[in-house]
Amino acid sequence: MEVSEYELIKAAKSGNDSAFEELIYHYDKSVLAIALNFVRDRDTAKDIYQDVLIRVYRGLKNFEMRSEFSTWLFRITTNVCLTYKSRQKKREFISLDERFETEDEDFGKFEIMDSEPDPGETVDSSDMGEIIRNAVDSLSVKQRMTFVLKHYEGYKIREIAEMLNCKEGTVKKYLFDAIRNLRKKLELIYQTAY
Repeated sequence: MEVSEYELIKAAKSGNDSAFEELIYHYDKSVLAIALNFVRDRDTAKDIYQDVLIRVYRGLKNFEMRSEFSTWLFRITTNVCLTYKSRQKKREFISLDERFETEDEDFGKFEIMDSEPDPGETVDSSDMGEIIRNAVDSLSVKQRMTFVLKHYEGYKIREIAEMLNCKEGTVKKYLFDAIRNLRKKLELIYQTAY
């Protein structure tokens, strides 16, 4: 006889570790897929996955079952991904400052200004999939997250709104902006290459 998700949640909340493991087993591939599609690095995605599991384990006692467990879990997943990205940006700013202190100032400025590859070179050196991945990676964090959840993971706008804890209209706006920005970026690459 298979145990229901509700019973697994109750058992896990009362400290039953095997119930927690069974509960997570149903969703672990989805959590890892969201993280991997968001950060595009297997090791980092595994780190995010571990962080999500720790947060879910610690927070399960506060889960009030007002929403589906999967919605709650994926909300935690998206929050961990967004937090990871904001921390990564802070580290980038710190490393840029450190670099200016140690290198010739003119060289540092030139290097930053010239860090974007020429679009023609990008098309010659990479396949179209890589170009699209890079374009998606260049989106703002919220645009990328909504785009990944909608177009890579197949979630509905309502589900994404629940995961991101925002209104459906906000999700639609992020998606609209993401597609508009991707279209501009890919059009520029296409025009330059051909």
